[in-house]
Amino acid sequence: MTTRITHFETHDIRFPTSLTGDGTDAMNTDCDYSSAYVTIYTDGGLIGHGMTFTIGRGTDIVCHAIRQLAGRLVGRDPESFFENMGKAWDWMCSDSQLRWIGPEKGVIHLATAAVNNALWDMFARARGKPLWKLIVDMTPEELVNATAFRYITDVLTREEALAMLKAKEAGKREREALVTEVGYPAYITSAGWLGYSDEKVSRLTKEALASGFNHFKMKVGADLKDDLRRGKMIRSIIDDPANYPSGFKDPSSPELAGKNAGPTGAVLMIDANQVWDVPQAIEYVTGLAEIKPWFIEEPTAPDDALGHAAIRRALKPYGIGVATGEHAHNRMVFKQLFQAEAIDVCQIDSCRLAGVSEVLSVLLMAAKFGIPVCPHAGGVGLCEYVIHLSVIDYIAISGTMERNVLEFADHLHEHFPYRCTMNNRGRYNVPSNPKEGYSIEMYKESIAEFEWPNGSYWVGARGSKV
Repeated sequence: MTTRITHFETHDIRFPTSLTGDGTDAMNTDCDYSSAYVTIYTDGGLIGHGMTFTIGRGTDIVCHAIRQLAGRLVGRDPESFFENMGKAWDWMCSDSQLRWIGPEKGVIHLATAAVNNALWDMFARARGKPLWKLIVDMTPEELVNATAFRYITDVLTREEALAMLKAKEAGKREREALVTEVGYPAYITSAGWLGYSDEKVSRLTKEALASGFNHFKMKVGADLKDDLRRGKMIRSIIDDPANYPSGFKDPSSPELAGKNAGPTGAVLMIDANQVWDVPQAIEYVTGLAEIKPWFIEEPTAPDDALGHAAIRRALKPYGIGVATGEHAHNRMVFKQLFQAEAIDVCQIDSCRLAGVSEVLSVLLMAAKFGIPVCPHAGGVGLCEYVIHLSVIDYIAISGTMERNVLEFADHLHEHFPYRCTMNNRGRYNVPSNPKEGYSIEMYKESIAEFEWPNGSYWVGARGSKV
């Protein structure tokens, strides 16, 4: 009997993180971490959950776009999508009237991410596997068919991608066994938000050290003198051997080469969240060279490939790299960043790109250009998403995690039954529950409490102001 998609639900879910300064940076000063969330239902009991990340106002607009896109799925057999998820992705982006308000960028692209991710979640649940396992178990041909290739074949053809994947077939099982055993390397951001006090930054940095982290990121861009002071404070903690009672990494080890690691093997990164023009970025970051960051993240407008290239050239003599991708709104922006030799680190986002199929295209291009992928996470739900993507990259695509680190921020994981977890070496544990799909299912109680504007938290918050 054929299963049909019958209906869907959307939810505008907002968490009051602006009250505690979580997520604060030079550009985004009052973030209420939010989720434009969708659940797709079938008449056979199979469901799929998806979301895209926002920071408060405007989440309702994304939810409206999700309803427009998800409505096209109703009545369809999900297995007809699962047969070729790349073709399904093309079809999802093909409504000419909805495409017009992008195309393939902005609100409609964020909404496409939520719906495409929900379809992938449903696919993984239907096969009884976590998403990463569903994809790494695909044949090279099946993985190519799951990928979005339109507009990137001038740098990566389907035939090239197939050859790359076939070349990585050898060793897949060994890589799967290794990453399952030791976990995937991570770095921490939640110690370095711009709105945190020195005491809180110091405490959280020490806690992160105790948890096994050796890569740390701090937000910059509001005040150069203060950023330099804060950077020195963090360096004084992470470079102090006394803070490593169990020992520390050799800064000359291969995985730390070119990362400006300190004497304890600790690495510092900085993130400006797009706050500067190109000349400003160059001047400001050279002023921070003393704290020896590995890279500057998002130094300027996210779709300015040539601007990033100019910044990278100017900072190279200082040994400081450039990273971006959190707000790169589609695979074509990444294509141009690679072509222009504009970045040292590729930072995919699981729902700024329009779902798994588009992410796969960027992972493949990054592997071809030899650029390490260090995904953007944090927010709400992003850590749950991206561990799957990094594991896919390691096992099936790039075959390496030696220099890669996946962002971690310790916020809001308690709202997910299949929350991400970390081991005591500062690494993500690999998702293993066959029921979790893409790990983005949210507790119904959390939705009821934080749905905007009538969730119990928000009703109570309005009442307290009366």
